[in-house]
Amino acid sequence: MHRSRPEAVELELFTQRFAAVARDMGEQLRRTAVSTNVKERLDFSCALLDPEGVLVANAPHIPVHLGALGLCVRRLLQTISIGPGDAVVTNHPAYGGSHLPDVTLVSGVFDDEGQTLGYVANRAHHAEIGGTRPGSMPPDATRLIEEGVVIPPTYLVRGGEPRWGEIERLLTGGPYPTRAVRENLADLEAALAANRCGEQALRALGCRHGREALGHYMAALADRAEARMRAALSRFGPGSYSAIERLDDGSPIAVKIEVAGETAIIDFAGTGAVHPGNLNAPPAVVRSAILYVLRLLVAEPMPLNEGLLRPIEIRMPPGCLLDPQFPADPEKAPAVVGGNVETSQRLVDALLHALGLVAGGQGTMNNTLFGNPSFGYYETVCGGAGACLGHPGASAVHTHMTNTRITDPEILEHRYPVRLHRFAIRRGSGGAGRFRGGDGAVREIEFLAPASLSLLTQHRIEAPYGLEGGAPGERGRQTLIRTTGEREVLPPSAAREVGPGDRLLLETPGGGGFGSPVAVEAAAYTRVKVQRDVPMLP
Repeated sequence: MHRSRPEAVELELFTQRFAAVARDMGEQLRRTAVSTNVKERLDFSCALLDPEGVLVANAPHIPVHLGALGLCVRRLLQTISIGPGDAVVTNHPAYGGSHLPDVTLVSGVFDDEGQTLGYVANRAHHAEIGGTRPGSMPPDATRLIEEGVVIPPTYLVRGGEPRWGEIERLLTGGPYPTRAVRENLADLEAALAANRCGEQALRALGCRHGREALGHYMAALADRAEARMRAALSRFGPGSYSAIERLDDGSPIAVKIEVAGETAIIDFAGTGAVHPGNLNAPPAVVRSAILYVLRLLVAEPMPLNEGLLRPIEIRMPPGCLLDPQFPADPEKAPAVVGGNVETSQRLVDALLHALGLVAGGQGTMNNTLFGNPSFGYYETVCGGAGACLGHPGASAVHTHMTNTRITDPEILEHRYPVRLHRFAIRRGSGGAGRFRGGDGAVREIEFLAPASLSLLTQHRIEAPYGLEGGAPGERGRQTLIRTTGEREVLPPSAAREVGPGDRLLLETPGGGGFGSPVAVEAAAYTRVKVQRDVPMLP
C-alpha cells in the first residue's frame, strides 16, 4: 500500500481493482460457456464478497442476480463449509437462490496461510434444467419440484477434486430431469473457470497489498456506500411514501417507505399472501430489487455494495408472496420461477412509484420459452422505459431487473427450428406526457418444428403507470397465430403446443409518461427535483 497517497485515492484504486476482478470473471465465463443463454444473451452475473460473505463489488451484469449473491453466500456459509479448493453449487431459493434455472457457484479465496481473503461467486441462467415443460419455467407450476432439478448446497469441487459424476446424477435424477445435461455440465465448467479466474486475481491482490489492506478497503467501500445512502436519504427529505401495484391477477404489492433523516423503513404490509402459482419472490430476489432502487438514489458511480442497506430496515409480513417459506421437501415448497423474473419487476415498479422517481417501465421480462424433449430455449424481450423529469423513456430496451442481450437472428435461426419474421419498435405504445414514455417492441417468431411454448409476462392487464399527469404505457399483448389463420390472444402466463407454421406475435408494453402534456408549474415536481441528476443503472 502506498502510504504517500491520500486515503480517498487508495480507496478509489481498490474499488476499481475489486470491480475488475468481477469483470474479468464475467469475461472468462462468457468466453468459455457453451449455451446460447450465457454466451450470446449474457444472462449471468459475477461478484466479489468479503470474508463474511458481504457483497463488495460486482460487474454491471444482471440486477436481479447481483443483490442476491451476498445473502446466498451467507446462507451457504451457515450450511456447508467452504475451504481451500472447494466450489459449492446451488439453485435452491431457501439458500439465497432466485429460481431454479439460475445456478450459483461459490468459491472461497485463501492466502498461503489459509486465511480467508473473500469469496467469488457467479450466477448463470441455464435455459434448460428440467421441469414439467422445456425451458424450465412452466407457467402453470404450483410447486418448486415442477420447475426443474432442485440443487441443495452441493460440492462441485471438494478439496480440489471435481465431482462431476455426482452433479450429473443430480441433474438427470428426480421426477423432472434436465433435457440438456451436456450443456448444463459445460456451463458449470465455464462457471468454475470464472471462479478460478476470480480466485487468482484476488490472491494476486492479496500478495501485492496484504490481507489487511484488502480487508480495510472492503470495509471502507461498505462504509462509503452507507454514507452515500444516508446522504441520499437526507436529500430526499423526511416523509411517508407509499404505493400499491397489482400483478395482472390482482395480487397486491404494497409498500410504504418512511424516511426519517438519514434512515428509512421499507414496509410491505398489505402485500398479498403466498401466491398459488409461481409468482412468489424469494427473499434474495426482494433484496436485489430493494438494493437496485436504493442504488438509484445515490448520485455517483459506485459498485452495488451491501453497505447501502445499513441505514434501511425492511419489514415483511410473514407468509406474503415476497417472503414464502421453503420446507426441505421441494414437493411441498411454493413455485417461484415467475417471482424472480416478473414479481421482481413489479416490485421495482412499486418502490419507484412510491418514491416518485420515474414512471412505470414495461415491468416485465416478457419471458419466452420453447423447446422439445431434446432442447430448451429462453429469451427475455425488451420494452419501453418509463419517463422521468427532464427525460423521455427509452424505447425497446431491457428495464430495471434485467440487463441481457437478445439472441442475434442469425444465431437464433441457425441453432433452433424457428424463423424470425419481425423485430421492431412498437410505435406509439409509450404513454403521452410532458416527457413521453418509451415504446415497446414487436417480435414475431414462426416455428418450423413441433415445440412446447411457454410465456411468463406482466402488464397485459394492468398498464404501466404514468406520473404527475403522464399517461400510462400501452399494455403488452401476445397472440398465437395458427397455420389455419386462427388467432388466439394469450393470457399473461400461457402454455401451448405449437407446430410448423404457427407464429407467436409478441407486443411488449410501453413505458408510462411523466407530467401533463400541457405546460405545468415547476412546483408540481418539487418532490422529485432532487433526483434530477441521479443516473439509472444500465
